[in-house]
Amino acid sequence: MKAGQWDPKQQKVVVNDIPKPSPSPTQFLVKIQSASLCHSDLIMDMRPDYPVTLGHEGVGYIEAIGPQAEGKGFKVGDAIGFNYFIGCCFECEGCMIHNLRCETGNQRLQGFAVDGFFAEYAVVDWQNAVVLPSNLDMSKTAPLFCAGITSFHSVDSCELKEGQWLAVIGCGGLGQYAIQYAKAMGYKVIGLDINDSQLEMAKKVGADAIFNSMSNKNYAEEVKKLTDGKGVHAAAVYSASNAAYAGAPDVLRTGGLLMVIGIAPKPLDFITTFDLTTGRYRIKADSTSIPQRMKKAVDFTAKHSIQPDVDFNKIEDLPRMVADMHAGKAEKRQVVIF
Repeated sequence: MKAGQWDPKQQKVVVNDIPKPSPSPTQFLVKIQSASLCHSDLIMDMRPDYPVTLGHEGVGYIEAIGPQAEGKGFKVGDAIGFNYFIGCCFECEGCMIHNLRCETGNQRLQGFAVDGFFAEYAVVDWQNAVVLPSNLDMSKTAPLFCAGITSFHSVDSCELKEGQWLAVIGCGGLGQYAIQYAKAMGYKVIGLDINDSQLEMAKKVGADAIFNSMSNKNYAEEVKKLTDGKGVHAAAVYSASNAAYAGAPDVLRTGGLLMVIGIAPKPLDFITTFDLTTGRYRIKADSTSIPQRMKKAVDFTAKHSIQPDVDFNKIEDLPRMVADMHAGKAEKRQVVIF
């Protein structure tokens, strides 16, 4: 089968012919329908010293079921999406928090440590899968299984009431999903970014107001003016930039919630214990999380027909897709159709 892989010797993405995988007793063999490129796929230093198939956002159809995965509510031919953690026990106290915290120590990331989903076939632990509602377009649904689910969880955890204000900081793929979820939940949304084209997309998908936090030096004051002079009730940071986090408290009202989503390269050194103990703002975080939380996100997505703008590609396009993302040219989600 064809697979898009990172080759550490050549230091580039290549398309190779590799053997079709076989499922273990607890796995499904999945015929991949589509897989999408995420910014974290560009992190090559997390990978082994041999070629590994890229991609951790995918959807497909069950082709074969391992004997220990029989009778778990799935059947051959089901359209499924799946998380990208593999080898976990999915049951321990750590796995109830995040599968990277599995107490067995056997957890690995598909698309990073082991083969992922930019391939014609992949294996998936049955505990990681969810059957997809029929009204979701499979060709656009792969990004749901990282960006979308992360965005849903983060908005759902913001503790907001209908009509309250959410600032979405970073209006790329994650942020655009978050805006759509927030509007479907009845919140008012402000999009903040330094990229005007991303801000236009934020407006297109439903943001009530947008501000360029680089070119508009008074954006924080304007945000507060728009929100009764107090600031937003919650600010969710989807950017991986330390600067994006540093500016977030300035748009929050007293006691507002700072949601940590984007993984910044350095510690958040603006946080002080005084600010926290005196209630300047509160802090929470969320992520792709665990398979047990996926169904709520998938069902909400289907109910409100929330799907991203995507560009469709072939597996042979993957090297170019990665180069475009590196160069900041990819404004839509980049999806490979098999």
